[in-house]
Amino acid sequence: MRSMVVGQRRSQTACEQNKNNLGWRHESPSTITLARSLRRSMTRSEQRLWMALRGKQLGGVKFRRQHVLGPYVVDFFCSARRLAIEIDGGVHLDDERQAHDAQRDAWMRAQGVRVLRIPDQLVRDNIDAALRLIAEAVAR
Repeated sequence: MRSMVVGQRRSQTACEQNKNNLGWRHESPSTITLARSLRRSMTRSEQRLWMALRGKQLGGVKFRRQHVLGPYVVDFFCSARRLAIEIDGGVHLDDERQAHDAQRDAWMRAQGVRVLRIPDQLVRDNIDAALRLIAEAVAR
């Protein structure tokens, strides 16, 4: 039996594994708590898209929902393709929100993450078209 040194932890937390695997060091407990809360209160469009993405249903790749990337939480994330998917509702039409989204997208691009923004209405009205956009981004 292997003994542990006092104070040594048995395994890394998910946050520590994310830092080690992807190199982002801006996760905070409050951001992680926010992501957990957002998972419980997803919009209908997010729920609908999640049902189509979960379990490697699209292109055999794994997606995470309400995933922490540094100081941000993205709607969906595919680690294997370094692809973040954001579902943009009406709130994203506001000038202040668009400026925030641009800053966020720039930070993600600097980390090597591609961002795909899909209008909420497209997911609601034509999920097949939304899934085609995602499949094209996954294939790149």
